[in-house]
Amino acid sequence: MKSLTSPMRKWLSALSIIVMMLSVSACGFALRGAVVFPFTSIFVDMPLSSPLGAELKRNIRSSGQTTIAADAKSADVALQVLAETREKAILSYNSQGRAREYKLIYNFRFRVVDTSGKEVLVPTVISLKRTISFNESQVLAKESEEALLYRDMQSDLVQQIMRRLAVLKME
Repeated sequence: MKSLTSPMRKWLSALSIIVMMLSVSACGFALRGAVVFPFTSIFVDMPLSSPLGAELKRNIRSSGQTTIAADAKSADVALQVLAETREKAILSYNSQGRAREYKLIYNFRFRVVDTSGKEVLVPTVISLKRTISFNESQVLAKESEEALLYRDMQSDLVQQIMRRLAVLKME
């Protein structure tokens, strides 16, 4: 059997690259662009010491077009935190009856109101869960892993809040 000639091989390589590019562009894939909010200013009702509040404000500022207001009266909308809880539940036990796995749960409940107090976004709950194994001989490492998972959940939470704010219907 005769092997493919060099020009033919180049032509087939080029054709396969073109087919691959067309298939990727046809699937609707697009990089996520900057978030555009339907309001120009927002008041985030979280304490200055809140790591979640700081990350959320930083992400809103990075959108470029929306400012963080110092009080609710000078903002188009206000994000009000109704509840923020972190829980740790035992998932499984080892043969000695000690915890082997935990479920970390991060619940966040909030709403968005406009300057007149009308709800723009009804009270919404975002609940994030992660599983972590536990080993008594690695207590410090597991505590660090737990803190890292909570930070990861916090970043995920901020992105979910940003997406919900971006699709608000202002009337």
